Amino acid sequence: MKKIHEKKYILGIETSCDDTAIAIVDSERKILSNIVINQNNYHKEYGGIVPEIAARAHLTFIQTALEKSLKKSKKSINDIDLICATAGPGLIGGLIIGTTFAKTLSWSLKKPYVAVNHLEGHALTARLDSNIPYPYLLLLVSGGHTQLIVVKKCGVYERISTTLDDAVGETFDKGAKMLELSFPGGPEIENCGKKGNEQAFKLPRPMIKSSNPNFSFSGLKTAFSKLVSKTDIKNNKNDLAASFEKAITDCIIDRTRLGIKLFRKMSLKSEKTRLVVAGGVASNSKIRQELKELTTNENIDFYAPPLNLCTDNGAMIAWAGFERFKKYGPSNLNFKPKPRWPLDPEAFKNNPTMKRIGKKGIKA
Repeated sequence: MKKIHEKKYILGIETSCDDTAIAIVDSERKILSNIVINQNNYHKEYGGIVPEIAARAHLTFIQTALEKSLKKSKKSINDIDLICATAGPGLIGGLIIGTTFAKTLSWSLKKPYVAVNHLEGHALTARLDSNIPYPYLLLLVSGGHTQLIVVKKCGVYERISTTLDDAVGETFDKGAKMLELSFPGGPEIENCGKKGNEQAFKLPRPMIKSSNPNFSFSGLKTAFSKLVSKTDIKNNKNDLAASFEKAITDCIIDRTRLGIKLFRKMSLKSEKTRLVVAGGVASNSKIRQELKELTTNENIDFYAPPLNLCTDNGAMIAWAGFERFKKYGPSNLNFKPKPRWPLDPEAFKNNPTMKRIGKKGIKA
């Protein structure tokens, strides 16, 4: 049996969407392996993720991902001390596959299992990469989520704002589809935008300068659809992409500026203000640059994970699971995956537009 202070090895499994990811991280924050097998070719012809196809692909890839991760880390499965897997929120098919795989390993190896909230994985990535102290303000921008969250400590979160309609990653994907670009749409919009004029077309900035801290992108998406329908895409694709990306970025910067103001009111005056950006959209270079400029002007610290830790990955799940294990202990093997699992389950009470609770639970 290992001594309590001896280095531990943590396995992280992430299957909440369309990436089959498995990583091995040690308790000293070293990433020994971080294997991600994406399914882009499976979903490209549909212009978006098909849940049933994603689930089948996870079944195909998960054992291969484990073998590659062990080989890369130069560890055997018996060296693993803790097994962590995303248990929500996400597509239920993928969540079931990942958690079942993790529970089976846990039971057969007699090693503890931790069910990890996917959003907590993103929230604690900066602690894996940079070991930043609590508390800090998190801007979570991904395909399914756009939120500003106060990260007080592991397991304790307060959501300042969320999107009232579409997530920013979804907005990028829909915009790319309108421009007849490939999937995933975010990188495609970014690549085209670099060659275009961001002032070429006028688009709305929903919620900008509003005292309501939430995000909204549906109006922008609708306006862009109307613009594209009456514009020659072939000769204006780059300008359309640049203008669309600029409008999205302006919305994010404006809402984040307000979030910083609210975070400062919640914090002690002696506490240093820190902003962390995480999620797949955090890999967008324009958004990262403008966030950096914002935090410089606000005189606060800014942390952005390396690009390979922005998109879904097993390393973030391993680390979040390790932090959770140290504080709360292992999860029960009866833990059921949750397609909806908010970090702040009380946040919906303060937002009238989020008060409806469906059979699947509170929206994340």
